[in-house]
Amino acid sequence: MPTSFRHRPVLTAALAAVGVLMAGAAAHAQEAAAPAAGSPPPAADPAAAATAVHTAVQATVPAGQGIGTGVGQGVGQGAADAATALASLPHDLSPWGMFVTASPVVQAVMVGLALASVVTWTIAIAKSFELSAAKRKARAALAMLEEARSLSQAAERVGFSQGTAATLVRAVIAETHLSADAPSRDGLMDRAASRLERIEAAAGRRMARGTGILATIGSTGPFIGLFGTVWGIMTSFIGISKAQTTNLAVVAPGIAEALLATAIGLVAAIPAVVVYNACSRAIGGHKAQLTDASAAVLRLLSRDIDRHALPRAAQAHGKSQAAE
Repeated sequence: MPTSFRHRPVLTAALAAVGVLMAGAAAHAQEAAAPAAGSPPPAADPAAAATAVHTAVQATVPAGQGIGTGVGQGVGQGAADAATALASLPHDLSPWGMFVTASPVVQAVMVGLALASVVTWTIAIAKSFELSAAKRKARAALAMLEEARSLSQAAERVGFSQGTAATLVRAVIAETHLSADAPSRDGLMDRAASRLERIEAAAGRRMARGTGILATIGSTGPFIGLFGTVWGIMTSFIGISKAQTTNLAVVAPGIAEALLATAIGLVAAIPAVVVYNACSRAIGGHKAQLTDASAAVLRLLSRDIDRHALPRAAQAHGKSQAAE
């Protein structure tokens, strides 16, 4: 039973005693002020008042225990409870100290968000190198395609390289070989454009790998941290109800531990959103470079068709078909 409820009868009896004494004093003062106004009402007997107070106190205080003893024990018990609560408070309120003293659920949330932050920065570093190298190769390939005068010359320059521009050139040459026996060249441009479009889409998907994780972390990180905060605050309120105290020094550490989860969630989510947007812009720029390279290859194919100067393999295959 709490200290305040255990000693409430003692306080009630003391207040009753004070009320009786004040009533007796008021009656005595009224009698002294009007001595000649007839026979005054009987004055309160101090001895009787004292007897009534003593009887009320004895009725509310257990046998063998006086007023001073009960109140003193109540004050001592309250001081002991407060000292115990203060002694159990965590003294290390650094981020690591709050993590160590947090509940297992909040600790799991913090660890998950920390790992998500590591994944975010890993993807950011890897994508920065990958996109930088791809853009540099695409610029060089586009300059080479602009200088070439035919598909054969472009094929000689790209050689056996593995870049996307080289893949575009080889795809168009392969399509000219497959279409060598076609009676008309009208559909060759459309078929080549279809091949180039699929190569561009595949390159864009390849460059976008890993960015979906950034989008997931950026959208769910704050809510995961908020879950940890809600769980930590709920645990703190349960502890407050058990301690039966609303002292801010007792409540604050648990709430601070809970808010740390939200802070870590924001630390993981904000960079993920920034890196995702940066990667999206960089991938869009790389796709534009690939589109320019595809257009340059199609221009070379159109020139060869007009000149009747398609690659030799296609021309030789066409002559053999005509001879037959």
